Amino acid sequence: MPIADIRVDGAAADGPTCSSDDLIELLFFAYRDFVGDPDRILAEYGFGRAHHRVLHFVDRYPGLTIAELLDILRITKQSLNRVLKDLIEQGYIAQKTGTSDRRQRLLYCTQTGAALAGDLTRVQTRRLTRALAAPAAAASPENFLLAMIEPDERAAVSRLMARRGQQGTA
Repeated sequence: MPIADIRVDGAAADGPTCSSDDLIELLFFAYRDFVGDPDRILAEYGFGRAHHRVLHFVDRYPGLTIAELLDILRITKQSLNRVLKDLIEQGYIAQKTGTSDRRQRLLYCTQTGAALAGDLTRVQTRRLTRALAAPAAAASPENFLLAMIEPDERAAVSRLMARRGQQGTA
């Protein structure tokens, strides 16, 4: 059955339903493509997803402290320090001493960092906008998630998920 014809559990009494397993798989594929767009840009800079997350939050919350960023990202101080070191040394993030507490390090995107953060946000916004504009996206969560997946990959995802439903019948 094509994914576009599936409804989420409880959505309607008169038709096939989408299991939580289906939603989880679609979320994996949608996430893969959602982060894949910025991954390609980040690779040009030698950066990864952790760099993206740091840039994202520092750009949106100028003056964020290291402690706040650790709390948001839920990563170790060691992991954050490695990523911050890269971003600071390459001129994407600036670090300033706190005014009320000189032990605090406040983080700000430089102009270059803000431009990169903007580029990364734009590619993700385009994907979200395209998915939200898909005619079936508002009908169900699975249709929205399917619309988040690269158009040329949707048929392969549907075929793969249909195989899971046929296991044990051969």
